[in-house]
Amino acid sequence: MPRVLRFCDLTPLLTAKPDPHLIEEDFMAISIDLQGKRALVCGASSGIGEAIARRLDKAGAHVILLARREEKLAGLVAELDHATALSADMDDLAGFARVIQDEIEANGGLDIVVHNTGGPASGPILEKSEEDLVAVFARHQLTAHFLVRAALPHMEQAGYGRFVQVLSTSAKEPIENLGLSNAIRAGIVGWAKTVSNELPAGVTINNVLPGFTATDRLGELKAAISKRTGAAEDDVEEGWVSTIPEGRLGQPSEIADAVLFLASPMASYIRGLSLPVEGGRLKGI
Repeated sequence: MPRVLRFCDLTPLLTAKPDPHLIEEDFMAISIDLQGKRALVCGASSGIGEAIARRLDKAGAHVILLARREEKLAGLVAELDHATALSADMDDLAGFARVIQDEIEANGGLDIVVHNTGGPASGPILEKSEEDLVAVFARHQLTAHFLVRAALPHMEQAGYGRFVQVLSTSAKEPIENLGLSNAIRAGIVGWAKTVSNELPAGVTINNVLPGFTATDRLGELKAAISKRTGAAEDDVEEGWVSTIPEGRLGQPSEIADAVLFLASPMASYIRGLSLPVEGGRLKGI
């Protein structure tokens, strides 16, 4: 009669002699080493952008911090091991492009580009003017497009490049009262997927989609909703958390971990992906 191995019978597993080679391979410590890589992080002065800059710096990359607030950038540069700062306003496309091009020409190409911008103003989209939509398109989509075209020649020559767009779960599932964000984020996801099909081998583009994350931006959104609806800010936050299976807001460092992975050699076979980091809030599959 054949022997039946029941699920509760762990004796064969517990008494088997372990293979030291398999154990070493399966349980080896994994670290991400970005030494020798130059990484541009947009919107690096606070929140998610700052957390990303810290992660990349810790992994050994030379991090180029870009934001408008020079004093905040200077303080962050002093705290990091391998960082420099660029001051630029992403609402000024021509000025932004000039700063990036000057940096590339003066100091060499970029190996990693993290496109992270502050979210558009809240409110229903039908309350927004055509000028509002044009401005949001320029700030979010055109800056992303410029960065890919500017950084690609060096990446192609080096055989390595990573573009990571930090967007929002609104790209997959519209969020009430974030009309502009819903529209532009979804458009950038489609653009990035198209770009992923045109990039050369070794150069990838992917998106990280943060959910409700504890940042100043979320605090501003909470205050705006409270003012518009009359609900207490704590109640607004509790309403958000009630939709998250993980039962809490995300932290900027958790978004940064996802970006670090996608910027690393470990993500070499991933391209055109939109990765939600949202505690399970999205309902779709």
